[in-house]
Amino acid sequence: MTKIAELAHRRPARADARRNYDKLIGTARETFAELGTGAPLEEIARRAEVGIATLYRNFPTREALIEAIYFEEVEAVRDAARDVAGQEPWEALAAWLDRFVVYVGTKKALIEGINREGFAFQSCREVLWAAGEPLLLRAQAAKTVRSDVTIDDVLRLVGGIAMVGYGSWEQRKHVLSIALDGLRLKR
Repeated sequence: MTKIAELAHRRPARADARRNYDKLIGTARETFAELGTGAPLEEIARRAEVGIATLYRNFPTREALIEAIYFEEVEAVRDAARDVAGQEPWEALAAWLDRFVVYVGTKKALIEGINREGFAFQSCREVLWAAGEPLLLRAQAAKTVRSDVTIDDVLRLVGGIAMVGYGSWEQRKHVLSIALDGLRLKR
């Protein structure tokens, strides 16, 4: 079992409890995006239309709630690597990196609210690196990407791009395309 799977074991098995859990996750994601990670937990419970006891039963601390949202997002990016794996090597890597940039760019509030030295953050980082590395290695083997870069290099590059504010999604895509051109193997 991966570390992230161990952390995700907190998800309830009963259907009604899972619905409340999912409603809290979705509502907290929206509320944190709107108000920051300091948003009152009572407000999240109210918006999710559940009692505060239900929130605390699922997430005993603010950090546990932030981690749960973060885990869900990381799992989606990990799954995106599987979704694009059948594409041509360069297209697969570029599509996944685009998804990674969207993930990082929209998760600024969560990243600020999570302990970057903690087990949860480090485990999620490992999952993301492990998801992207096979795509990079495949593109390198196909001789479409420079051989002197590692997944750490690539994710730091696109992660930095994601953290910058842009006037539009088109501008973000343009800047990412410039960076990706730097990864391409020149023939």
